[in-house]
Amino acid sequence: MKLYICSVCLAFLSLSCSVTAPSSSIEKVEEMAPQRWAATPEAKAGIDHNWVKRFKDKELDRLVSIAINSTPDMAAAKERIEQARRDIPLAGVAVRPTVDLNISRNRNKNNFFIGDFASSGISTPSSLSFDVNWEPDVWGFIRAGQSASIGEFQAQEAEFNGAKALLAANVCRAWFALAEAREQLSIAEKGLKIRKETVLVIQQRFEQDIAGEGGSSSDLRLAQTDVATTEALVSQRKGEVDAAKRQLELLTGRYPAAKIKGRSQVPTIGAAPPVGLPSELLLRRPDIIAAERRLASQGKLIKQAKLAVYPSFPLTASAGTSAPQLSDILQSNFGVWSLATNLAQPILTGGRVKAELEKRKSAERQALAALQSTVLNAFGEVEAALAGERWLYKRIVDYKKALKLAEEAAKAAEEDYAAGVGDALSLFNAQRSQLDIASQVASLRRLRADTRVSLHLALGGAFKISEK
Repeated sequence: MKLYICSVCLAFLSLSCSVTAPSSSIEKVEEMAPQRWAATPEAKAGIDHNWVKRFKDKELDRLVSIAINSTPDMAAAKERIEQARRDIPLAGVAVRPTVDLNISRNRNKNNFFIGDFASSGISTPSSLSFDVNWEPDVWGFIRAGQSASIGEFQAQEAEFNGAKALLAANVCRAWFALAEAREQLSIAEKGLKIRKETVLVIQQRFEQDIAGEGGSSSDLRLAQTDVATTEALVSQRKGEVDAAKRQLELLTGRYPAAKIKGRSQVPTIGAAPPVGLPSELLLRRPDIIAAERRLASQGKLIKQAKLAVYPSFPLTASAGTSAPQLSDILQSNFGVWSLATNLAQPILTGGRVKAELEKRKSAERQALAALQSTVLNAFGEVEAALAGERWLYKRIVDYKKALKLAEEAAKAAEEDYAAGVGDALSLFNAQRSQLDIASQVASLRRLRADTRVSLHLALGGAFKISEK
């Protein structure tokens, strides 16, 4: 008989311990994935797992590592992961036996009547007991809740990975923004130097009163206006450099003192990374993984709600001593024990169980809609980044051609003006066009770098960076 009881208890315990993560529910959105990307005919297998290093900048690698390891936001994200991890054993606490130690001591006065005589006495009964309570998880109610907690932990873990990738992307973008700001400042300072030289030439002609050769007062005033305007632009560019430095320092957890140097120009972007198949995106995007895990967890919570109508079998046991004096409490002669079990079967709950089940079914439908929305947005981000890559490359090629022509036009205008066969307005316009197009090229190169970062982020590619 004792062997049978032990076997039943071991069976109950084994049921209580076998907890696994919720099964994948990604098949519910697999049909949303197209056969290939619309923005590119290629679909190379695999994914770039080292995308930060693809920019070939050791200082950028270092800053990304610092940001991930040192910023308060990432520290808070790590703690959220730890809290989700701790929720897993907490969800299974109810399936484990609990043991309580109880010690009590009472002082009582009692009156006794024997015939016509009355007497009284004072007693101080004491007791010590170990109380055990256990409700075996026969139907898997607790295990379903614990499995849902595992799913939530996995969702939090995926979101943490997404947060790391997003922080890395933001550091890259801030690094490129600083590089563009410095390049724009260099262009503006170069323009200021050119315009100051032009003023000297026109002023010399004006002083010589050679109006026919471009020495008019209006030409001098226009040249001086260009100098003043460019000086204001230089001040603006310096402010943009300062702001970009502070933003980058904040992202890396530094005090925003604008001390960081940065690159002098936006780096050249290499070939596009492998994009893989659209269906592969469902298995690697952190936000999709998190949404899928939450949908799967809702399935476990629905199972738990269904099991709420099943009977429960709480077990209680107690062993200890009860003695008239505290000094006798540890003597085995006063030992007492009890063992009890019962069956509890919900019959009438006022509609609570049904309402809870319908509520959780609604939450599952909401989680499915959230997953579908996440998947659709993910595909949209990839398509937008792929299309942006193509059109930005085309614009940069066209603007570089325009810049070369503008430089040649400016040089020709300067030579014509020096030879006395050109007018000042043509010279001014050629110089403005050259500087404006150079500024556009720098902006486009930075925009392309940002788009490349967005593509890596949209594809859900991880990155290798040193972590403490």
